[in-house]
Formats: sequence, C-alpha cells, structure tokens
Amino acid sequence: MSNTSHEIESPNEKQNRHKAMEAVKLLNTLREDFKSPILSMEYFYDLFERVYCKHESLHEGKTKIGTMCIQIPSEIIYALDGVPIRLCNGFYTDDEIGSDFMPQKACPLVKATVGQFASGNFTDKPDIVFSPTTCDQKTKAGATIESFGYKIYDVDFPRTKESEASREYWRRSVKQFAVELSKFQGKKLTKTNLEQAIKKIGYAQSLYHKISEFRKHEFVPILGLDVFLITNAFFFDKINNWIEATEKLVNELEQRVRNKISVSGKVSPRIVYTGSPPIFPNYKIPQIIEESDAIIVADETCSSNRMFNDMVAVDEWNIYDMMDSISDKYLKGCTCPIFTKNDDRIRRIIQLVKTYKADGVVYQAFAGCTVYEMEQRSVLEAMEKAGIPILYLESDYSPSQGGQLSTRVEAFIESLKTRRRNKK
Repeated sequence: MSNTSHEIESPNEKQNRHKAMEAVKLLNTLREDFKSPILSMEYFYDLFERVYCKHESLHEGKTKIGTMCIQIPSEIIYALDGVPIRLCNGFYTDDEIGSDFMPQKACPLVKATVGQFASGNFTDKPDIVFSPTTCDQKTKAGATIESFGYKIYDVDFPRTKESEASREYWRRSVKQFAVELSKFQGKKLTKTNLEQAIKKIGYAQSLYHKISEFRKHEFVPILGLDVFLITNAFFFDKINNWIEATEKLVNELEQRVRNKISVSGKVSPRIVYTGSPPIFPNYKIPQIIEESDAIIVADETCSSNRMFNDMVAVDEWNIYDMMDSISDKYLKGCTCPIFTKNDDRIRRIIQLVKTYKADGVVYQAFAGCTVYEMEQRSVLEAMEKAGIPILYLESDYSPSQGGQLSTRVEAFIESLKTRRRNKK
C-alpha cells in the first residue's frame, strides 16, 4: 500500500484560487447570461481569464510602471519604454487582506489595492509605483505600500483646476515625474518617442470614441458591462494587442448596427452610470442594472469614459509644447470629485444624458469613498433641477448585498419604464 502525500496550499495559492473564482463567475455571466453575444469580445474574456485565473504574465522583460490613478500620464511612460499598469483593485479577496492594514471604514478599492501589495500577489509585479496626490486615502496608503518594500513616488496634484497657478503647479509636477522616470529607466525623453506615444494613445482613444458613438443608436449593440471590461483591459494589456482587438470589435459593432442587433429590449431604459469606478471583477451594480432589463449607454467614471474622453491637443510638436499639452489633458479634462469645485462633472453628466438619450442616472459610491459620498448631494440636486431621474446607491465589495441592491435597482428601472410609457 503506497502513501499518498497531499500538498498544503500556501496563502498565495489560496488567494489566487479565490480570485480566480471571483473572476470566472463574472466572465461566465458575460459569456452566457446575455443575449446577442459579440464574437470579438472573446479576446477580452480570454485576456482576463489568462491574467486572473491562469496568472499569465504579459510583460516579461519590460519595466512595469505601477500607477495608482489615471492622472499619471501614460504617454510619458510609453515614451520611456515602460508599461503602465494601473493598480486599482476590484477583488473582494484583496479587500479582506487590506482590512488588516487600513481602517475598517476605508474605501474598499483602496483596501483591496493595499491588500494586493501586502500579499505581493501580482501577475506582473510593478517595478516602481507613481501615486498622484488625488484621493486622500490612496495618498496615505502610499506610506503603507512603501513599508512592504515597494519604491513609490508621490506626484503632486492640485485640488483646484481653474487658476493659472494650479495649471503651472501641475505642469511642474508632470515634468518632475518625467525626470524621475527617465532616471529610473536610464532613458532620455525625446521629441520622437513622445510624439509616437501621444499618437498611439490618441488612436486607442479614437477607437473608444467609435464604440461610444454606436451606443447612441436606438439599437444598442454592446453591453455597458462589456465596455467596462474593454476599458479595464487597457489598465494592463499590451497596447498593440488592445488596439488590434478593439479594431476588430469596432468592425463587428458596425455590422451589428447595420443589422439592428441590440443587446437590450425595446423598452429597456437607457442609463448613464457615474460615481466610484467599476473595477474588474467588482461590476456588482452594473451587472444588476443590465440583468434588470436596462442598458448602460454611457458613464462618467475614471475606469472608463474619463480615461479615454479627452485627447492630447498639440499645437507645436516640440517636446516642451507636448509636455504642456499632456499636462493640460490630465488636469483640464479631469472631472474627479477631489476638486474643491466640480461644476464640470455635473455639466458632463447632464450632457451625457442628453447626448445618449438616457432615461436616468445611477450614481454609486463605495462605502468609505468620502469624496463621492459627499458629492452625491450636489449631483442629486442638479439632476432633480434638470428633471433627470437618479438613483443613489452605496455599496462595498462584499457579495452579500446583492438582494437589497437588486430590489432598489429593479424598482428604479420599473419607474423609468412607467415614465417612458407615460410620455407616449
């Protein structure tokens, strides 16, 4: 009789298994539970499965530049031959680990991000991390992350954007970031490599804009959930692969629009989604919305629309003008609620409702995300004044809230359907 030895599962292996279960559950839902699946979305489903379930590294041999927010210019990272990897985290498993290092009432996204650093459980581990001083919790979390042995640099970000002083302040911060990264990489930022990076990211943005145009149609050809997945893939995918896959998607969506293939029903309310960012696999609220017979046609979040909306506008293709133009893109176009005043964000939401013929707005704030929790009052007042129905939801990463959230979302969607019928 032979003895059979059983390997003991390490904490990292256990964490990977639980993260894979979170990822697979969502991916299976997207693949199987919605009508009229898009063939070219398989690239993105497979990408997330390879990275989060099979733990496949995408960037071996490249310098991985971790970023804690979209305010770190990717154009400069690519120009200096690095790979930008946004480190915002949507896994409940990492949230639980992060709770050992952060206050219990902290934002779940920040807790999950800290939790991933604490475990060191990265498919592509960052070689250096740049953290803009936007979100207070992320800013303070930087010291905790540094204590785990990571090299982290703060990039000063202003809390106002209207004044010339704040614009100059941010321009200096961006230039200093470029200097630090250039030293780390041992490479020089040149006119040629910066111009190429600006144009490549600009082209990627143009593809996103094409997808957005398709969502304005009466027959919406793509789920909001799928769009969030595409934009989240840009956080970490090889940019050339992302561009190629998105080009194929755009071609398929063009055909679906011509054939009037829709992922929603004839009376499905059209929703603009805003608030705390949906980060894979925490698509809890968007999933409830679209499983409740509504369709997300646009969003105002930093994990999707805000990341792609504004492009670098260059007057003169010299390095100084390009650097100033990059700085302006990341400050002027930003509608993050960290700013002392945020009228641009309210105008943007109303504009999206009108442009995409939306029936209502869903505003989600993570429990503990102070700026979104504080701002919801002004946004709700502005929507009420504009006659736009809005639902405010507060949630965390826990899967246990589903029933209560579903009840509120379903009631809101039914009210939008009634409103639609009364208009006819």
